[in-house]
Amino acid sequence: MQTISIDTKNKHYNVYVGSHIYESVLTLYEKQLQKADHVVIFVDEVVAKLHLENLLRPLELISKKAVHVFKLPAGESSKAVETFMACHSFLLEVGCTRKTIAFALGGGASGDVVGFVASTFMRGIPFFQCPTTILAHDSAVGGKTAINHPQGKNMIGSFYQPDAVLFDVSTLSTLPPKEILSGMAEVIKHALISDHRWVEELFSFQTFYEISNDQYLSYLVKGIQVKAAIVEADEFEQSVRKYLNLGHTYGHAIEASTGYGKITHGESVAIGLVISLLLSEKVQSLQKGTARKLFDALCAFGYSFDPVLEHKIDTLIGYMKRDKKSSFGDLHFVLLEQIGQPCMEIVSVKEVLLAHEQLRKWSMEVHK
Repeated sequence: MQTISIDTKNKHYNVYVGSHIYESVLTLYEKQLQKADHVVIFVDEVVAKLHLENLLRPLELISKKAVHVFKLPAGESSKAVETFMACHSFLLEVGCTRKTIAFALGGGASGDVVGFVASTFMRGIPFFQCPTTILAHDSAVGGKTAINHPQGKNMIGSFYQPDAVLFDVSTLSTLPPKEILSGMAEVIKHALISDHRWVEELFSFQTFYEISNDQYLSYLVKGIQVKAAIVEADEFEQSVRKYLNLGHTYGHAIEASTGYGKITHGESVAIGLVISLLLSEKVQSLQKGTARKLFDALCAFGYSFDPVLEHKIDTLIGYMKRDKKSSFGDLHFVLLEQIGQPCMEIVSVKEVLLAHEQLRKWSMEVHK
C-alpha cells in the first residue's frame, strides 16, 4: 500500500492506494468511527453488487455499529438534484446528525454527489472517499463536489475535502472497457500537464490491456501526486488548479450536448484534449503535430470521436461560455506551452471553430 499526503491550507488527509486495503486503513480511523452516532455508505447500485460487502463487513466490525446503506443510481445520472435530496432525506430518516460519518463507494459521479451531500448536511459532516474506478483517482482527490444542471456540468457544488481516500485498486478488475477508457483519459491528462516522458510511455502501448497491474498502480499514484501538488498550491481553483481542467472546457460541452450518462466523462475529456492541443499549436508554442499524434493514439486505444460529428459548434460554444473558467463571455482554455507546461489562455470563438473543424476532418478520415 502507498500513502500520499494531501496538505491544503484548511485540511490534511491521506490517500491510501493498494489492493484489499479497507480493513487495514479503517483500523487507523477506529476511534473516529466508534465516536460517530451513525455510519452511512452511499454506493452506486452496480458497484453495490460487486464490492459493497468488502467495505461493509470491516466497517461494521471496526465501528462496532450497524452501518446504513443507501444505493445511488448508477453513473452520471446520480448527479441530479433529485438524488441529492434523496440522500438528505435518507440521512434525516435514520436520525443522522453532525456526528455522522458518510462513505462514498463508487466512481467519480458517486463521489461528487456524496461529497456535496456531506458538505451540506447540517452544514457539513465528515466523509470518506472509496473510489472504484480509474477515473476517480482524479475526482476523489482534492475536494471538488458537485451535481449537474441541465445547462452545465458540475454547476452546483462546493469545495469540501474528505477525511481520507481509500483507493482499493482490486476493484478495477471488474471495470468494463468503457470505464477503462474513461479513466485513462484523466491519466493521459495528468501526463500531458506534467511529464513528456510519461506521455511517450503511455503512447508506446497499442492498447490499455498491455498495461500491467504494477504499471496501473504506478500511473494512478503518479496522477494523484500530480493533482496533490496542484491542490496544495491552489485549493479553491484561483490559479494553477485550473490546469487540471485541460481538455475539460470543450469536453464538458460535448458531455452536456450528448446528454449526461450517454458518453462518459473521460471519453468527453479525451476529445477535449485534442482540441486543447490543436489550440496550443495555434496560439502557444506547442510543437506542431502533437495534437495529431494524440488523436491517432486515442483512436488506436478505442476512443470515439463521433460526438464531434454529431454536434453543431454553436451548441458547443453555448455550453463553453457557461464553463466555470469563463468570464465576461470570453472562452478560457487550459493550453500547453509544451508538454508538461500548462497555461491559461483566452481563446477566440474563431480559433475554437477552426480547431473544431480540424478535428471534424480527422474524425471523418477515420470513418472512411
